[in-house]
Amino acid sequence: MAYTIEKKYSIKETTKVGREKIVNDALAIATLDADAPTERTMNLVQEYIDGKKEISEILKETIAYYREQAKHCND
Repeated sequence: MAYTIEKKYSIKETTKVGREKIVNDALAIATLDADAPTERTMNLVQEYIDGKKEISEILKETIAYYREQAKHCND
């Protein structure tokens, strides 16, 4: 399954400061009426900020992680 994220959010099109702002804005919205992100999530977010992983890679990993967790819950 392929995920497309707007080019303007890609590592090549952003600076580290820009990625930090993108993440801070997204986290502010996501946590308005929810629990704080997990340590695992924050580590993945940091990899995006540091320019190590694109958002699409993180999304794929996150979906795979929760699919695996769901398998264990159904056992």
